Order: sequence, then structure tokens, then C-alpha cells
Amino acid sequence: MATENLWAAFGLTLFAGLCTGIGSALAFLTKRTNKKFLSLALGFSAGVMIYVSMIEIFRKAQDSLILGLGEKMGSWITVISFFGGMLFIAAIDKLIPSHENPHEMHSVEEIAGSEKAMLLPTNEKKLLRMGTFTALAVAIHNFPEGFATLIASLQDPALGVSIAIAVAIHNIPEGIAVSIPLYYATGSHKKAFYYSFLSGLAEPAGAIIGYLILAPFMTDTLFGIVFAGVGGIMVFISIDQLLPTAREYGEHHLSIYGLVLGMMLMAFSLLLFM
Repeated sequence: MATENLWAAFGLTLFAGLCTGIGSALAFLTKRTNKKFLSLALGFSAGVMIYVSMIEIFRKAQDSLILGLGEKMGSWITVISFFGGMLFIAAIDKLIPSHENPHEMHSVEEIAGSEKAMLLPTNEKKLLRMGTFTALAVAIHNFPEGFATLIASLQDPALGVSIAIAVAIHNIPEGIAVSIPLYYATGSHKKAFYYSFLSGLAEPAGAIIGYLILAPFMTDTLFGIVFAGVGGIMVFISIDQLLPTAREYGEHHLSIYGLVLGMMLMAFSLLLFM
């Protein structure tokens, strides 16, 4: 595998991860959350992920597994790996308490509430625990997302760009969600931005660690299993996190319009790069 392809794929993963910092900056630089825009954007991100996972990633994973295992066995392993990816990310999500889960909806307006709350006597250990667990929650969520982006980018750079953009959009409201409890825990805008920005680095870290572990053993069969699992991970993230959050941020129809728009754009871009 060419070194330049690896660096390009890693660059896309880094870009997606650091977009958490954009959300963190928005939390402190704006007074109100543009909920309609976030609803549309999150729906768009979900549309890209669902379409590319079901149409492109699943097919390429199946082709790779059929090549290594034969048609019947390859098809079965593709399906098992796809749902295995869903179970994997579901297990990670289950381990994170809902109030510390970075995918729970938050808004910029909560900063004002946090400032008032900090005027009250508060247990410092409890605040420290809140900040620590929030940062850990983000890192755990971003780790498999980073690996998914890297693997897709290595397989097809054009596909990787689309997924990186979708993950980046997804990470912006996540940055808002991370900044609020961290600000509440530290009382510092600077620290909240710094640590939430760093939490995005878990995405490229997950990508490079996953690659270093699997690269020496990579075959058509292993690639197909991993790639199908990546598809399952992205579909689960879209259905469990992106779409529900999009609906909570804005009108129901905006999230659906974004979903359809994301699917359409992904479909046309795949046809253009055939």
C-alpha cells in the first residue's frame, strides 16, 4: 500500500476528528444554537453514512470476501461482519452513561445555565469526575469512527472524502456537547475548548492504532470482514445517534430533508467517480 495513500487517509481522519474543536469554539463564540442548521446537517451526515454503507461499503466488502472464501461463505461472512460492527458500537455506547454520552443533545444556551450553577457551592471531586468521564466518553466514541474513516479512505480516496465530511459534520455538535460539561467542571472557557479539541484526536489515534494492529495481517478476507464491520458501525451511528439528535435539534422534516439530500449527493458522487 503506497505511503502517500496512507498519509492522505490519515489526513482525512485527522480533519474529521479535529472538527470537534469547531463545535467547541461555536459553543463559546455564539450566543444561540442554530438548531435548524444542525438538524439539516446531522440528517445530511446520516444520509451519507447510511447510503455509502449499504450501497458501496457492503458491496465492496462482499466482493473481497467472495474472492477469498467463495460466493456462499463470503456472502454469509459479509452479513455477519456487518451486524457484528453494529453490535460492537452498540456495546461501546451501552458502557457510557447517558448523562456523560457526548451524543446526547446539548445547546449553546446551556453555557449560561452552567455559569449560574458554578456560583453555587459544589463538590470539586464530582466536577472533576464529570469532566474526566465526558472526555473519556468522547475518546471511546471517536476511536472506532476514526478507524472506519481510515479504512474507507484507504480502500477508495473519493469514498473516504465523503465519509470524512459526514463524520466531521457529526463531530461539530459533539464538540458543543463536550464543551458544556467540561466548562461546568473547570470554570474555564480555555480549558473546556482545549480538552474538547484534544478529545477529537482520539479519532486519528484510533485510526492509526487499528491500522498498525491489522496491517501486518491484512488479506482480502480480513479486509472484507473489517470493511463490512465499518459499514455496520456507520449505519448504527446514523440510526442511533445522528437521526434522533437531528430530530431533537430541529423540525422533524428538516432532518429527513437532510437525510435524502445526503443520500442523493452520495449517490451522484459515486456515479461520477465510477
